[in-house]
Amino acid sequence: MRSNFIKCGMLGWCIEVLWTGLGSFFQHDPKLMGFSSLRMFPIYGMASLFAPLSRCLKKCRTVTRGLVYMLCIFLVEYTSGTFLKKRNCCPWDYSDAPLSIGGVIRLDYAPLWFLTGLFYERAIRTETDAM
Repeated sequence: MRSNFIKCGMLGWCIEVLWTGLGSFFQHDPKLMGFSSLRMFPIYGMASLFAPLSRCLKKCRTVTRGLVYMLCIFLVEYTSGTFLKKRNCCPWDYSDAPLSIGGVIRLDYAPLWFLTGLFYERAIRTETDAM
C-alpha cells in the first residue's frame, strides 16, 4: 500500500507539471513552465485507494468505473481544497472559472478526471497484478 501511495503521489505530480506546462504552451510562454505544490503529494497519493476500489469494480463497464473514479476525485479535490482554503494554503483557485464550485473544483474537468481515474487504475493494477 505504501509503495502505491508513493507511486500515485509521484504520478500525480508528474501529470500536474505536464498539465501546467501545457497551459504555458497554450499561453505562448516560451519557458513552458510546469509546476505543482508539495501539498499535492499526499492528495495525489490518496489515489492509491483506487486499488481496492478497482478490484471491486473490475467486472463493471469502463464507463461505470470511469464515472466512479471521477466522482471520487471530485470528492477528494473538494474536501481537500475546502480544508486547505480555510487555512489559506490551497495551491489552486478556480474561483474565476465558470463551472467552479467553491473555487476548489471545476465541473468542466470531469472528462479529465474520468480519464485520469482510468489511467491510475491501470497504473495501480499493473503493479498489484505483478505481485
